[in-house]
Amino acid sequence: MVSAARAIPVARPIRLGMVGGGQGAFIGAVHRIAARLDGEFQLVAGAFSSDAERSVASGAEIGIDPGRAYATFQAMAEAEAERDDGIEAVAIVTPNHLHFSPAKMFLEAGIHVICEKPLTAKLEDAVELQRIAAASGRVFVLTHNYTGYPMIRQARDMIAAGDLGPLRVVQAEYAQDWLTEAAETAGSKQAEWRVDPDKAGAGGALGDIGSHAFNLLTFVTGLALDSVAADLCAFVPGRRLDDNDHLMLRFKGGAKGMLWASQVAPGHENGLRLRVYGEKGGLEWTQENPNQLWFTPFGEPKRLITRGGSTAVPAAQRVTRVPAGHPEGYLEGFATIYREAAAAIRAVTDGRPIPAEVMFPTIEDGVDAMRFIDAAVRSSSDDSRWTKLR
Repeated sequence: MVSAARAIPVARPIRLGMVGGGQGAFIGAVHRIAARLDGEFQLVAGAFSSDAERSVASGAEIGIDPGRAYATFQAMAEAEAERDDGIEAVAIVTPNHLHFSPAKMFLEAGIHVICEKPLTAKLEDAVELQRIAAASGRVFVLTHNYTGYPMIRQARDMIAAGDLGPLRVVQAEYAQDWLTEAAETAGSKQAEWRVDPDKAGAGGALGDIGSHAFNLLTFVTGLALDSVAADLCAFVPGRRLDDNDHLMLRFKGGAKGMLWASQVAPGHENGLRLRVYGEKGGLEWTQENPNQLWFTPFGEPKRLITRGGSTAVPAAQRVTRVPAGHPEGYLEGFATIYREAAAAIRAVTDGRPIPAEVMFPTIEDGVDAMRFIDAAVRSSSDDSRWTKLR
């Protein structure tokens, strides 16, 4: 049952709750920083751990009222929905298999949802959650944070404007080295759940970082994937999920692509890279140097476009916080998603359309990524045959 929307005056932050992200969790801290960077949200409640004592202790560390540090997300959803000052949005920052149930419960309680990627551990859960979100009328934001980078908005705008002409070739890669050895057997909690199919889902590196590369590729180009030929493998002995993936991609309309995702590539810390080539030119961007975008019109010298520079388009300028030459990156990209989420939540609460310039990864994007993962897993298990998305 969806409750009546609470009025959210522009003058005050949106009240935010959090599921997961307790002591020792990396991504929870990132979300808390991002949520408060632009003053749009105030964290007031949380179910920070499945261990009740740890949840209370985690809340105490960050100044949460002990009465609003809940033992379970179920208790939080029920209690906060009844409060006049209850949360208006919730951030879900748990492992993949714990996205569906809390997202469903909070949507049905009339609370907007901001969720970590991938959307769910199973495709069928993603499709069901999409139905629930549509019925709820609430905003659902998926935190593919790299879509918040100004130069990614620049690239998207240039492609939409036709600066590259009809697209031909797209290459995306995301390479890391932190799972080169069996970190999951050496006490790394972050590694343990990511290589467990019961918690991560069918894709290891594919779901963890390949989903980022796929989302970035489609966000920037606007292309829709038709089919995939995938070779997923685990190089570390005994590892149950993939740690290195090679994929060929066919898009509707004729463009072709390649995607490489690896967590066993020594020398790569967070090597997310995107290349897009059309009839008239090409673009290149790397996450480890995110304030620069290279544009090469065919037959002309390569041009450097910088964040905040004179050639940046309005779509990039509106998500730029500091002058050119001052670096912006990972935390600010996350904060942009939260700022866009706030704009959408305020619009829905006021009964207004979400402004056209507001962009964030939606639940539909999350379902698309789950269809991509599903097709890639099926392809790899069938000797890398070309496999269409379901």
